[in-house]
Amino acid sequence: MKLDSIKIQIKSLPQVPGVYQYYDKQEKIIYIGKAKNIKKRVSSYFNRVFDNHKTRLLVKNIDRIEHVVVDTEMDALLLENNLIKKYRPRYNILLKDDKTYPWICLEKQPKPKIFFTRNITDKSREYFGPYTSVKHLKILIQLIKEIYPFLNQELNHLLKINNKESSIFLFEKNEMSIKQLINGNLSFCINHFKKEMKLLSSKLKFEEAQVLKEKINALVGYQAKSTIVNPKISNVDVFSIISDKSHGYINYLQVSFGAIVRSHTIEIKKKLDEENETLLQLGIINIRQLFSSNSKTLFLSHKVSLGDELKVFVPQQGDKKKLVDLSLRNAKYFRIDRYKQMKITDPDRHSKRIMSQMKDDLRLPKEPIHIECFDNSNIQGANPVAACVVFKNGKPSKKEYRHYNIKTVTGPDDFASMEEIVFRRYKRLLDENTSLPQLIVIDGGKGQLSSAVKSLDTLGLRGEISILGIAKRLEEIYFPNDSTPLYLDKKSETLKILQRARDEAHRFSIIFHRQKRSKRTLTSKMDNIIGIGPATREKLLGSLKSFKRIKAASRKEIIDILGKEKGSKIFKALQKS
Repeated sequence: MKLDSIKIQIKSLPQVPGVYQYYDKQEKIIYIGKAKNIKKRVSSYFNRVFDNHKTRLLVKNIDRIEHVVVDTEMDALLLENNLIKKYRPRYNILLKDDKTYPWICLEKQPKPKIFFTRNITDKSREYFGPYTSVKHLKILIQLIKEIYPFLNQELNHLLKINNKESSIFLFEKNEMSIKQLINGNLSFCINHFKKEMKLLSSKLKFEEAQVLKEKINALVGYQAKSTIVNPKISNVDVFSIISDKSHGYINYLQVSFGAIVRSHTIEIKKKLDEENETLLQLGIINIRQLFSSNSKTLFLSHKVSLGDELKVFVPQQGDKKKLVDLSLRNAKYFRIDRYKQMKITDPDRHSKRIMSQMKDDLRLPKEPIHIECFDNSNIQGANPVAACVVFKNGKPSKKEYRHYNIKTVTGPDDFASMEEIVFRRYKRLLDENTSLPQLIVIDGGKGQLSSAVKSLDTLGLRGEISILGIAKRLEEIYFPNDSTPLYLDKKSETLKILQRARDEAHRFSIIFHRQKRSKRTLTSKMDNIIGIGPATREKLLGSLKSFKRIKAASRKEIIDILGKEKGSKIFKALQKS
């Protein structure tokens, strides 16, 4: 049962950069990891058997998966580091024994230096880690060397600090700051340098103060590269909400000491069609109580009243707005995850939700449970055909697909062809007293749509069935007697269903057109051969399937199909053709 639940969770994961968190049955985080593609990375844990006992034990204890979506792989790395430091998950800690992970090594004797290693062997050295990214580790080491040049052995001779005692003295003087920097506490170093800079400035040592200023700028620049770690923003709660007709989805980001240290999303069911602001207010209270948050500053996606003791902001630009946007992005992915899981576990609810959404998006009087889509196909008026495809609850019903030979139209006239097939389709449904669709979709713009509407008017079905046209160029959606098209969001589920119906109708009509054209070509070739009439043609095609195989057949094969006398004549005729 647990494995089935995990599989459903994995199927709904997004294929974007982010951080994933594994929980055990006690709702405790047991592992935190980063990924360029969350779904691909998490899936890898369950697609193979690991040789490593610790990893096998980790997979066995996974009960639930959560994830945080970020913009870049580097952001994922920074967030992973923040979360590991805060929660210290059991299986992340165990990884310190794994020699494949790099560590930062700080060596005091014989000369101070900093470097990374995968072998923890010398007890006289200090090791920090482990790190999951060599790239990030190298950036950090380079930054430390720029701020503390005496750790850079390659530059020592240029800096005139080759003297052993001098370099050790510099190391001991800055040892605490270096270790704080390695541990990710950049603010400690920044504040320390600011104090030193002010002191040097007061003593008129401006050149030395300028050196410290450059070090401060380097640290601030390193932090400002990511929204995940931003020293300008600290001790803040970030909340955002998105909603659909039945539920609201609220994401929470906790920012502590300039870094995101928690992300959590909840789902709240609407009872009285509440507004987003009402749901967000309720969600904020519940989440802050759950995590015992005492932050006095809140960044929100919607303006909400929470009392005078809290400072509430709805940022419009800058880093604060980026944090709210990140929160909104995670709320959206959480909703998508829920939709995907719902599709697997409760397909009926999923279909009802989509039908309800389509009704609202397309301003329909009824939910479009039954949709029919039409398309024409011809080459310069030759072999004109049409197709009708049927969708039920947003899915193709292929057994109900129909194709048509155009009977009343001469030449390449798409408008007249559309008028004919729509009339024939619904005249027959009326005659047979068959249920009608709630929505007709026409592949084309205003011209094709107007032609289809004429047929509905003739049949007296105008107003009984909703109808629209979808143009290919910009995916414009046209309605009868409305010159202004509707443009849906490119990621809209409604638009995706309309596009799929349109593409299915196009595919089905093209296939039928090719079959008809091929059959006509074949018939023409066979008719030119003396002795082959309709009955003989059907016998040969029934056995050999194609004109190419008929031409290549031996005398014996032809005689076996048609008899000795006729087979011999036809074989000779085929050889001459």
